[in-house]
Amino acid sequence: MPFPHLAARYKRLLLKHLPVLVAGVLAGYIIGCNKLGIRGLLNLSQDMGGCHSNEPVADNSRPRAALVALVRNRELLGMRMAVRQIEDRFNRNYNYPYIFVNDQEFTEEFKEGIRALTNAEVSFGTLDSESWQVPEWINQTLYEEEKRTATYLHGGKDSYRKMCRFQSGYLHKHPLVADLDYYWRIEPDVEYYCDIDYDPFVYMRENGYKYGWTIAMPEFMPTVRTLWNTTMEFVNANQGLVAQNNMAEWLANGDAYNGCHFWSNFEIVDLSFYRSSTYQMFFDHLDRAGGFFYERWGDAPVHSIAAALFLNASQIHYFNDIGYYHPTILYCPQGSSTKGRCVCDEDKAFIHNTACTVRYKEVRQKIVEPEAKELAHTGPLVDFALSVEPKSQLRDANEVK
Repeated sequence: MPFPHLAARYKRLLLKHLPVLVAGVLAGYIIGCNKLGIRGLLNLSQDMGGCHSNEPVADNSRPRAALVALVRNRELLGMRMAVRQIEDRFNRNYNYPYIFVNDQEFTEEFKEGIRALTNAEVSFGTLDSESWQVPEWINQTLYEEEKRTATYLHGGKDSYRKMCRFQSGYLHKHPLVADLDYYWRIEPDVEYYCDIDYDPFVYMRENGYKYGWTIAMPEFMPTVRTLWNTTMEFVNANQGLVAQNNMAEWLANGDAYNGCHFWSNFEIVDLSFYRSSTYQMFFDHLDRAGGFFYERWGDAPVHSIAAALFLNASQIHYFNDIGYYHPTILYCPQGSSTKGRCVCDEDKAFIHNTACTVRYKEVRQKIVEPEAKELAHTGPLVDFALSVEPKSQLRDANEVK
């Protein structure tokens, strides 16, 4: 080199200012990728290509999870509305796959209508005959009599009972769901009122939660006349399966079942719970008893009873920061940390019964010492509620299912 002294000088300058240059590059990425943040920058598995704030987060270490729905072809419009909201509020930034299952083949119109709304992977599947039938051990005479005399909503329908049985014992076994660690159940015609600026699946995993919910309601008791007694038969025969710090007190006033249950039209679940031998034994016991058909046991009370008995209280999480509407029930978060993230139309709310939610909080607080992580996203919340007659609460809570 003709000017070695200049080369040495430039080398010294480069080494002196290298930290400043590196810091500037990192700052540029942070400013340009505010959705990714420091965690993403330090994650070597993160794909840094095309880094923009509105790009889906790509993280190979995230949970194997999906948004899952049991839906019919005729519900396309309602399903499109739900997917559109989920994309806008959450999934456009996370790109989790969708899985749709049906008791019939999906039409091309349905498939195209869903795929047009998202860049995420979308899968469609059908049910096998075993999971969508009236079992051979059901007494057809008793079953037909129940359908003929039932006065509750869907009391005369085969399809509704098959749906409840499938959601209780078979959805988590479907081949499209088999490889998932978590699912988030979605349904047609629901609305999401709040931007979800974190990953609920990661939040579940990091905190050891197995079951997440948003709305708790009392069940319409004529549909579950023998569910509690049948459950107690199982518990008495398998007392070692009941969790030490369970939430049984939330389910019963003394020895009487109060009907409190989590609405399963929104649930985020660690599927290892449903796949556990304990849950499978419990479902098999209920299935053999026939209450899905002789009465109209729903998947919501079945899931709720299982979670309350076989999980510790610390493994159940109330997603009180996710605003949610399922006809005709509205949950609307309140509190300083959700301000600006939620838009709730209170005029849409017909009822929002908070009795089971209040009881849940009271029982859980007695079992689990207050933890900061329980309110990590929201701070103090006040549930929105409209006052209605108790009889209407029970009737209408059942009718929207």
